[in-house]
Amino acid sequence: MLRSALLAASRSPQVRTMVEKFPPTHAIVERFVAGDRLDQGVSATETLVASGRKVTLDHLGEDTKDADQAAGTALAYEHLLTALKDTGLAADAEVSVKLSAVGQFLPVDGEKIALENARRICQAAADAGTTVTLDMEDHTTTDSTLAIARELRADFPWLGVVLQAYLRRTEADCRDLSGAGSRVRICKGAYKEPESVAFQGKRDVDLAYVRALKVLMAGEGYPMVASHDPNMIKIAGQLAEWNKRDTTSFEYQMLFGIRPEEQLRLAEAGNTMRVYLPYGQEWYGYFMRRLAERPANLTFFLRAMATRG
Repeated sequence: MLRSALLAASRSPQVRTMVEKFPPTHAIVERFVAGDRLDQGVSATETLVASGRKVTLDHLGEDTKDADQAAGTALAYEHLLTALKDTGLAADAEVSVKLSAVGQFLPVDGEKIALENARRICQAAADAGTTVTLDMEDHTTTDSTLAIARELRADFPWLGVVLQAYLRRTEADCRDLSGAGSRVRICKGAYKEPESVAFQGKRDVDLAYVRALKVLMAGEGYPMVASHDPNMIKIAGQLAEWNKRDTTSFEYQMLFGIRPEEQLRLAEAGNTMRVYLPYGQEWYGYFMRRLAERPANLTFFLRAMATRG
């Protein structure tokens, strides 16, 4: 019930206004978001890379309403990728892109516009010497996102995609996408989905995540294990060992601000540990989904409201 309420709040303009105007909010959001500006995202990337971690940057902006706004988001990514190249960070930092932010949901030619803008971003990444991962949103976008990914991979075979373990279709999608050179980020999923398409209980979602991990680790691609769950991290390591994978053939991923000590531990143990680092002015929806994912995040937020109010 709490998760559903928070996800509903993430789409509410009224709640958004209230949260954004609450004085301590920005200080609290800094735990999960690098800042509003490009230079803040680059600065946070430098700090993470200096600690032995890698980064994937997300320029926040999901409520794209027209083609000009979609093109503006693509341009923001091009500027980001130029900055990563100029600062020497491109070897350790890539970008994550939501296709909705570059036009996927526009009523006229949305998929075509998203493909064109994503192609611009991929070309900028190639020029910078790094890669792109396409984020996944709710289940209604999965087919569209994978179709666009297939188009892009013809020219950019290193393009990564995200699959969400709680969707009933994901194990089959993992089999389709586990071939040589394929980069797949597997996460549990952050959207409220109907039972007809998604597992609902924690145990069922965990089991689905493990099944997806088994497929990816046994495949020829490059699994990206996106989880903060200690059990999933342990299982991923065991599966990598059983499949004779070395630490360069897969990576762990965690969100900025969540379990930083574990991030450092994994990196110091010789693993590739990548931090999902969002920045930008459109932080509200991202922030509310982080609260919905983990009750501990909500407790942190409420405690801060009580002590700062």
